Amino acid sequence: MPIYEYVCSKCVREFEALVRTPDEARCPECGGAKLERLLSVPAVKSEGTRSLAMRAAKKRDAGQAKRRNREQLRYEQSHDRHG
Repeated sequence: MPIYEYVCSKCVREFEALVRTPDEARCPECGGAKLERLLSVPAVKSEGTRSLAMRAAKKRDAGQAKRRNREQLRYEQSHDRHG
Protein backbone atom coordinates (compact mmCIF):
# COMPACT_ATOMS: atom_id res chain seq x y z
CA MET A 1 0.00 0.00 0.00
CA PRO A 2 1.49 3.34 -1.02
CA ILE A 3 1.63 6.46 1.09
CA TYR A 4 0.16 9.50 -0.64
CA GLU A 5 0.27 13.15 0.31
CA TYR A 6 -3.02 15.05 0.20
CA VAL A 7 -4.47 18.50 0.86
CA CYS A 8 -8.07 18.73 2.03
CA SER A 9 -10.25 21.11 -0.01
CA LYS A 10 -12.46 21.80 3.02
CA CYS A 11 -9.95 22.68 5.79
CA VAL A 12 -6.76 23.05 3.66
CA ARG A 13 -4.80 20.66 5.88
CA GLU A 14 -1.90 18.74 4.31
CA PHE A 15 -1.40 15.15 5.44
CA GLU A 16 -0.10 11.75 4.39
CA ALA A 17 -2.28 8.68 4.15
CA LEU A 18 -1.57 5.01 3.59
CA VAL A 19 -4.37 3.91 1.23
CA ARG A 20 -5.18 1.15 -1.22
CA THR A 21 -7.26 3.35 -3.52
CA PRO A 22 -7.53 7.14 -3.56
CA ASP A 23 -11.27 7.12 -2.80
CA GLU A 24 -10.56 5.56 0.63
CA ALA A 25 -8.64 8.57 1.93
CA ARG A 26 -10.32 11.02 4.33
CA CYS A 27 -8.97 14.12 6.04
CA PRO A 28 -7.96 13.28 9.62
CA GLU A 29 -8.86 16.83 10.74
CA CYS A 30 -12.37 17.36 9.38
CA GLY A 31 -13.23 13.99 7.79
CA GLY A 32 -13.60 15.57 4.37
CA ALA A 33 -13.39 13.31 1.32
CA LYS A 34 -12.70 16.02 -1.28
CA LEU A 35 -8.91 15.75 -1.42
CA GLU A 36 -6.24 16.77 -3.85
CA ARG A 37 -3.32 14.39 -4.15
CA LEU A 38 0.02 16.20 -4.08
CA LEU A 39 3.18 15.30 -5.91
CA SER A 40 5.59 13.60 -3.56
CA VAL A 41 9.21 14.63 -3.75
CA PRO A 42 11.52 11.64 -3.50
CA ALA A 43 14.10 11.69 -0.75
CA VAL A 44 17.61 11.54 -2.13
CA LYS A 45 20.37 10.51 0.19
CA SER A 46 24.01 10.83 -0.72
CA GLU A 47 27.22 11.73 1.00
CA GLY A 48 26.71 15.33 -0.11
CA THR A 49 23.18 15.63 1.30
CA ARG A 50 24.27 13.90 4.50
CA SER A 51 27.14 16.36 4.87
CA LEU A 52 24.82 19.34 4.33
CA ALA A 53 22.34 18.00 6.87
CA MET A 54 25.09 17.44 9.46
CA ARG A 55 26.45 20.98 8.98
CA ALA A 56 22.96 22.45 9.34
CA ALA A 57 22.33 20.40 12.48
CA LYS A 58 25.64 21.43 14.04
CA LYS A 59 24.93 25.10 13.27
CA ARG A 60 21.45 24.80 14.79
CA ASP A 61 22.81 23.02 17.88
CA ALA A 62 25.54 25.63 18.36
CA GLY A 63 22.96 28.42 18.22
CA GLN A 64 20.76 26.65 20.75
CA ALA A 65 23.75 26.10 23.06
CA LYS A 66 24.63 29.82 22.91
CA ARG A 67 21.05 30.79 23.79
CA ARG A 68 20.98 28.32 26.69
CA ASN A 69 24.30 29.64 28.01
CA ARG A 70 23.09 33.26 27.80
CA GLU A 71 19.85 32.37 29.60
CA GLN A 72 21.77 30.50 32.29
CA LEU A 73 24.11 33.46 32.79
CA ARG A 74 21.14 35.87 33.08
CA TYR A 75 19.48 33.54 35.56
CA GLU A 76 22.63 33.31 37.68
CA GLN A 77 23.20 37.08 37.58
CA SER A 78 19.63 37.83 38.61
CA HIS A 79 19.87 35.41 41.54
CA ASP A 80 23.23 36.86 42.61
CA ARG A 81 21.66 40.33 42.77
CA HIS A 82 18.62 39.10 44.71
CA GLY A 83 20.26 36.48 46.86
